[in-house]
Formats: sequence, structure tokens, C-alpha cells
Amino acid sequence: MSFLSAILWSPDPDIVNIGPLTLRWYGLLFMSGFVVGTFILSHVYKSERTSPRWVDVITIYVLIGTVLGARLGHVFFYDWASYKDQPWEILKIWHGGLASHGATIGIIFAVWLFSRNNKFDVLWTLDRIVLVVAVGGALIRMGNLMNSEIVGQPTDKPWAFVFPRDVEHLQPYSPDQPVPEGSYQVQRTRQADGSIKVDAQPMGTSVTPGSEVAVPRHPTQIYESLFCVFLFVLLYSMWNRTKERTPRGQLFGLFVVLLFSFRFLVEFLKEDQVAFEKGMTLNMGQWLSIPLVFIGLYVFWRAGKNPNNPYGYAPRDLGQEEAKEAITSR
Repeated sequence: MSFLSAILWSPDPDIVNIGPLTLRWYGLLFMSGFVVGTFILSHVYKSERTSPRWVDVITIYVLIGTVLGARLGHVFFYDWASYKDQPWEILKIWHGGLASHGATIGIIFAVWLFSRNNKFDVLWTLDRIVLVVAVGGALIRMGNLMNSEIVGQPTDKPWAFVFPRDVEHLQPYSPDQPVPEGSYQVQRTRQADGSIKVDAQPMGTSVTPGSEVAVPRHPTQIYESLFCVFLFVLLYSMWNRTKERTPRGQLFGLFVVLLFSFRFLVEFLKEDQVAFEKGMTLNMGQWLSIPLVFIGLYVFWRAGKNPNNPYGYAPRDLGQEEAKEAITSR
């Protein structure tokens, strides 16, 4: 394995600290998905003669659905044992703990609620919102990369990353124990404020006793981020060809099938996220992906087959607003 095959990845997850407030890369990238998404959705709505004023409304619904769904998904799917006796800890989302499957459920519920309250067809809305979700997913996985979390298993691939900040998956160091090429010795020390300082040195460097080893791993965060970019390009291209004549449920069904099929496969390259997954043939992420793939297949198979509603519907109110603006400007 060459030198370039072991990319040392150890950025500070914090951008800036201002008193008790900390701006983190993860939070910035998380919110950037919604900001970028508003521009994409505004373009889509305008192209279909639906007023972009609805974009602000649905963004609020989806933001709340994403955060609540992701948090509750983490609590109930991955860590209920830690929260059942102290449920108030569920509110402390700044401590971390969000699950993408929970976010998916939260987004679907939020879109259903928005559609019911504002006379949109729910599948029409989902077909358009998945464009935004794909972009958001790409940015969130880059946030995971900045946090050095959700790491892959050890590999000798030439694009492997070394994550010394991922202290949960460091290996004990012994001078007489062979380690993979490209590994780094890691010394971690607890600071006065409770934080952990991580010092990484190339193998062979003299370090103090108690050092551990960070080995080259699959950068699974990048794999998932790039796949989300691919999904956006694919789905946008499909929508751009058909626009208001997009078969109802086609984009949403295809998105769910492809995203969670890929998620099922990439989990084989990841380290276990929680202790109870150790020894499982399939981990929790894979079990949660299976029903979503089947739901997506059903929706995709049924796309556009309702003769009474083949394309879905939404308020075509952009022309009304333009007419009002024209009258006002006279």
C-alpha cells in the first residue's frame, strides 16, 4: 500500500467557539441542505406553475420532521436502554444521536401532514421533495466525515482514510505487533474541560506508553455522500424530462429503492454503530432498510397507474400571484 493509500483525516469538528456556543461542521452542513434545498424546490415549483411561497411552508414541516424523526429513530432503534430511565435526555440533541431511517419516517409523515393541510397530493410532493433529500443526505454524510464518525472497516484500498479521532475503533498498540501500512500511533489524553485531545504520529515514532493504533479504513461517509449526489442527478434528470407529467410516485419510489438498497450493501463495509449489533448477521441499519426497499418497489411499480390521478396534483397558483403583482404594479 502506497503513502497515498493512507489519508490521515483528523480535522477539528468545531469551526468556532464563542463563549458557551459552538459552531460545528456537522450543524453547518446539516442546515446547508435545507438552504440549498429551498433553491432547488423553488425552481421545481416555478417550473410547474406552483407558487414558490409553498417552499418556505414545506421546508418548516420537513425540518421539524427530520429532526424529530432522526432523534426518535436513534432513541428507539439504537439506544432505548440508555434513555428509558432518563427520557429528558432525549431533548438534548446537541449531544448527538440522529438516525437516518428515523429521519426518513419523519419526512414522510411531515410531507403527508403538509399535503393534507394544503391540498397537495402527497406522492406529488414526495416526488419533488426527494430531490432536496438527496442533496441533504450528501451534505449530512460529509458532516459525519467531519466528525470522524460512521467509519468503515479496515481496508488496504488505495483511497483508505485513517481516523485517529474515532477513538471507539482504535486498536491497542504493541511494538511487536504488526499493523497495516499507513497506520498511525494515537495518544489520547483527557483535558481539564473533559474533552479528549488526540495526537497522531506515523508508525515508528516514539510515543508514550498507552498509545493506540488508527488503521486505514473505508471512508463510508464519502461512499454514501457520492451516491446521494448520483441520486440527485438521476432523479433531477428524470423530473426535468417530464415535469408536471411525471408519473405519480415514480421519483419517490425509485429514490427509496436505490437509497436503501445501497444503504443495505454499504453497511457490510461499516463498523458496528452500537454494541448490540456485534455478532449480528445483519445490523440494525440493514434490517430497517429492508421494509423501506419493498415499500419503494411497490410505489415505483404503481407509479402513474391510477387512471384518475396519474400525475398527482398541486395548487397551480403561480399565475394567480403574477396577475396580482401585475395589478399592484400599475
